[in-house]
Amino acid sequence: MDDEEPVAPFHGGGGPPATAGGDDGKARRKPSFSSSDTHLLPRSLPELHKLEETTRRKRRSGRHSISEARSSWAITAGSFGNGRWGSHRRFGRRPQVPERRRHLDKERIPSTHGGRGALPSAGGSPSDLLFLAGGGLGRMMILKRIPTVLSNYQEAAEPRRCGRNCLGKCCLPISKLPLYAFNGDANPRNSSFGVDETPPDFFLNSLLLAQWEDRMSRGLFRYDVTACETKVIPGEYGFIAQLNEGRHLKKRPTEFLIDRVLQPFDPAKFNFTKVGQEEVLLCFGAGEGGKACFLESAPVGEDNSPNVVAINVSPIEYGHVLLIPLVLDHLPQRIDPDSFLLALHMAVEAGSPYFRLGYNSLGAFATINHLHFQAYFLSMPFPVERAPTQRVPIAKGLLCHGGVKISLLLNYPVRGLVYEGGTSLKDLSDVVSKSCMCLQENNIPFNVLISDSGWRIFLFPQCYAEKQALGEVSEEILETRVNPAVWEISGHMVLKRKKDFEEATEQYAWRLLAEVSLSEARFKEVKDYIFGAIGLEESKKENIKLEEKKETSFQSSAPIVRATCNLAEGCLVLQ
Repeated sequence: MDDEEPVAPFHGGGGPPATAGGDDGKARRKPSFSSSDTHLLPRSLPELHKLEETTRRKRRSGRHSISEARSSWAITAGSFGNGRWGSHRRFGRRPQVPERRRHLDKERIPSTHGGRGALPSAGGSPSDLLFLAGGGLGRMMILKRIPTVLSNYQEAAEPRRCGRNCLGKCCLPISKLPLYAFNGDANPRNSSFGVDETPPDFFLNSLLLAQWEDRMSRGLFRYDVTACETKVIPGEYGFIAQLNEGRHLKKRPTEFLIDRVLQPFDPAKFNFTKVGQEEVLLCFGAGEGGKACFLESAPVGEDNSPNVVAINVSPIEYGHVLLIPLVLDHLPQRIDPDSFLLALHMAVEAGSPYFRLGYNSLGAFATINHLHFQAYFLSMPFPVERAPTQRVPIAKGLLCHGGVKISLLLNYPVRGLVYEGGTSLKDLSDVVSKSCMCLQENNIPFNVLISDSGWRIFLFPQCYAEKQALGEVSEEILETRVNPAVWEISGHMVLKRKKDFEEATEQYAWRLLAEVSLSEARFKEVKDYIFGAIGLEESKKENIKLEEKKETSFQSSAPIVRATCNLAEGCLVLQ
């Protein structure tokens, strides 16, 4: 062993199953033991050490023939007493080490496939804890891993994986993930409490936070969002500023044209099927037969394309996640009725006014052309939620769409429409999704904010990228490198320079967002497109009074004070 490349001390045989041909593609002769050979098997670690020492002495004295060396195998790992054996090591001449040989080390996370070295919770034997804790042999060894065979057809039955445990068709269909199934037939209305009231305890709310914190403790995020400083900008609306100097440095580049809202899915570009399953929190979908339940480990299945909730590895706030509908269907970034209804159900199931979902179209600062929504917790109102609105009068005799109310956003730097109410969640979803589809088909970029536990939706047509391409955005705004997507438009400003954070004012926030907004004439034209698409006609009467905002102004730029609620401590990132 002195002339061999050392590896870390052995502590288990976890890892992906070895192929039948070995790492170099050549056939390997495997050891075979008959019932008469059982007396040769070591039953304890002292016996194992003794067997190895005997073999070494034979090699040094020359009494170990080449043929004997080639056929001599020593058991180097096992679940002693239960007859299951793990990795093997061949003694004799120095083995030819393939270039792709994998090393084991103490820092390596145990595999999750349930083989040797897996935690008991992941399907491993309790005796594996001996090796995970650094037990077993304390000497440097070279290992050849083999899978625990549970069936004669095991290798043939399992399709080849990519080895990354990803969300693609190579890995996901044969995986097991947590499943949250909601009652799709129910129509709960959990928005009866205001933003300053303590919400009830909802299971999805607690589950998301617990899972997200677990991924944070495992170091899966690109930076520590809890170290980002946040404050309320003094002024009438209380814009929220966050200093996030790491986000733009480690963000994936945009890989599509920014002047086309609808573009086909390109599997060659980054998409969410390439995400590792360790980033997945759970699957989310309607329960069979209208039944709600939660399963800690549910098989995905060959014919299923699950809705996946995964962490955003470049988070803006506490609990920042992605909702990816039908991940295996390779849907491009475009709204459809089913996916939008799914997003509303997630907001309803979370049941917290502090949990909002957002959507960015292509051309409105979506950076990945694979259908997804974003969501996070912020334990205070967004400034746009405080803004006054004015109900749009609808001409009589037209379909009322289940009582959905549509209002204009007033006295806010970005013009938009507000949808709320309705007799059912589906009625509300249908109206909003048709509005979004109209914008998509007319190549108008837009952003969507889902608030009030799914029962209030803000739609913002925008033109910032177009103005930027035409050179119509002021140099002062461009220097900040702020991309006004849904969170910024809603009033949560993510700033990348300390200078901008320290000097942020309400006037600055207003100027930035004003660059996003359509002109009054263009907005009216777009509104008419939308109303035509959903079968509504605006009445000429303007007798609907202004609905005032609920909150008063902020007067301090001090760090934000935590809201009193039963969310886990730290729902709002503070300094």
